[in-house]
Amino acid sequence: MNQSFPCGRVDRRAALSKMGLTAVAMSSMLARDGLGNGLVDGWTAPTGQPMFAPKAKSVIWFFMLGGTSHMESFDPKPALTTYAGKTIDDSPYKSDVLDSPFYRKKVRDFAGTPRALMAKIYPLQIGFKKRGESGIEVSDWWPHVGGCVDDLAIVRSMWTTDNDHAAQLQFHTGRHVFDGFYPSIGSWIHYGLGTLNENLPQFVVMGGGPGDCCGGSGAHEGSYLGPAHSGVPLRVDPSNPLSFATPGNLVTVAERRAQLDLLRDLHAQANNDYALDPALKARIESYALAFRMQMAVPEIVQLNRETAATQEAYGLNDPACQNMGRMALTSRRLVEQGVRFVQIYDDGWDAHSKLLSNHETRSKAVDQPIAALLKDLKQRGMLDETLVVWATEFGRTPGTEGADGRDHHNYGFSVWLAGGGIKGGMTHGKTDELGFHAVEHRHYVTDIHATVLHQLGLDPRKLSLPSQKRLEIDYGEPIREIMA
Repeated sequence: MNQSFPCGRVDRRAALSKMGLTAVAMSSMLARDGLGNGLVDGWTAPTGQPMFAPKAKSVIWFFMLGGTSHMESFDPKPALTTYAGKTIDDSPYKSDVLDSPFYRKKVRDFAGTPRALMAKIYPLQIGFKKRGESGIEVSDWWPHVGGCVDDLAIVRSMWTTDNDHAAQLQFHTGRHVFDGFYPSIGSWIHYGLGTLNENLPQFVVMGGGPGDCCGGSGAHEGSYLGPAHSGVPLRVDPSNPLSFATPGNLVTVAERRAQLDLLRDLHAQANNDYALDPALKARIESYALAFRMQMAVPEIVQLNRETAATQEAYGLNDPACQNMGRMALTSRRLVEQGVRFVQIYDDGWDAHSKLLSNHETRSKAVDQPIAALLKDLKQRGMLDETLVVWATEFGRTPGTEGADGRDHHNYGFSVWLAGGGIKGGMTHGKTDELGFHAVEHRHYVTDIHATVLHQLGLDPRKLSLPSQKRLEIDYGEPIREIMA
């Protein structure tokens, strides 16, 4: 979101984007050396190592923008079809919703008498099947991911407070947009753990991301942790994968290498004659880091070097899903080379009308590639140390909006996790019979953050800066029931 600053101050995001990849590298080096953080006296920054034995090394985080219907994906509610056309008032579940403490506490606070209670119950738009040895029911729109259900822990009891699309920001930072901007989950991980590969960004973002109305790049930025901990946008385009990442068409790789070698020699001579301060040393090293990124990142997105069978499995030859296929396959190549956190966005799930055609199309765009990633990681022995998260900002209402859609619904929805020390073939928590409220083992969005951090060997309370006040709900609680 655009911000104005008094007295000629410049937004750090805007400044960083104009300075290019060298600035990203420089801020990364400064952060690594404990400089430029603005921390209070006596605070010890994270060491870059896990705080206790981790179960995972890297995270691949899929996020569906717009709000995927939980009832038509991973939380079937046959009562919707049984009582279709009735209002909740006219159904046997009136008291379950209206007398629920969650209704009185949340629904009235945020929506008065919500449209969801006055709307006609909308039947399920797709069938479900029991899948895998676990027999968990998954929508027929998700046959490929459904085939991996024995590796999934499906959490069916998520809730959040924002009932509009700034919930995208809230899911990633834990805070409502009215609270301002706070560090994203990827940024906390970047802040807490050292890199596994000096040649690649530690936190990579692919896909369009939220619009400015919904938190924008705040969903993958470092906020008060500083721009060093923001995600680096990556395009799956070998000719130009990183914005501002090339020295220009008129400068060859050999010339760029020679320039850096000259700078290195001059700086070494200067260091012999005059002791350089740590900030200047970090700046010097940043040029070499930027060059290494310029060389390494294009290699990562050379997907034509994968086997034909792998490309086919990810759907690279199918226009319906090839965009997600490219991002999913690139994410595997990134974590394979030591990238800690890969955040992938998919947009277009906001089905206020034509839910059937919308979700059928969007599911086809992502189902095969995500399942291919899970199978690929498992076949390579990487799933044990790679935590895969699939999430969305909220679900959809049990009632209809218009003739054939569902509205936003933040009182109960589903996400799933796989790999990285997570139990497979299980569900956790539940919503009521209409899918209205999360009623058992309820989890605010930061419980997903806490679970991911725990699997990486990080304690969010020990990451917190003493100069920045956090609420108890910001930390969340790890969902231990789904941990192996």
